[in-house]
Amino acid sequence: MKTTRTCLLIGNTRWHFAEQNAHGWRFSHLLPSEANSWALRNDSLVAWASVGRLPDSLFLDPHLRLDLQDVPFNAAPSWLGIDRAFGVWGALLRSVRDGIAEQEMLVADAGTVLSITRVNSRGEFAGGQLVPGLRLQLSAMGNGTENLHDPGIEPIPLDLFPSGTAEAMRRGCLQSLIGTLIEAQREVDLPLWLCGGDAPALLEGLSERGVKAIHCPNLVLEGMVDIYARIKRGPDQ
Repeated sequence: MKTTRTCLLIGNTRWHFAEQNAHGWRFSHLLPSEANSWALRNDSLVAWASVGRLPDSLFLDPHLRLDLQDVPFNAAPSWLGIDRAFGVWGALLRSVRDGIAEQEMLVADAGTVLSITRVNSRGEFAGGQLVPGLRLQLSAMGNGTENLHDPGIEPIPLDLFPSGTAEAMRRGCLQSLIGTLIEAQREVDLPLWLCGGDAPALLEGLSERGVKAIHCPNLVLEGMVDIYARIKRGPDQ
């Protein structure tokens, strides 16, 4: 099915695509090496945003760029990452769609960095937390020590206290993320929305400890698509 419109979010370690065809929107997440050639030749791009600096080899129409000011996330500071703003907007949209009157929530994006954003009852930014994600933690141990080497994130061991070094690194990093989310949620007792690449690895640990997370894998892109419709094409497109 031919793609009619594409929204692109360039993240820290992945490029995230929302592609629309006759059946709706579909989402994909690619490494830069896989995505760069696509972006250079594609003519369906209608909106894009970037977490950081664009690659020198890439030209994207600046008129199609979505910025933080395009997202109606009240009281958001100017330094807030566009991906966090999209994620919060996606969660707010879903809460309205699902008939949840209370807008107060925590929105966690478990990507390169685990970002936790608190939203107050007026739908406003109310602070947050930032923690290195699973891959970043493992990479830091590998780069910052003499005898530890980055083992990659898989497989995550089932044993809470594994004997192997690589397994212990993976389990320890995963536990640090689970513990961060549990502590944040229990401190404020708010609904926890979860998205991002590390989310599947975190869900089981959260569930085992009695913490319910609303898992929406494409929350950030869903928010971006809605902003594109509202700001760039009009709310009825």
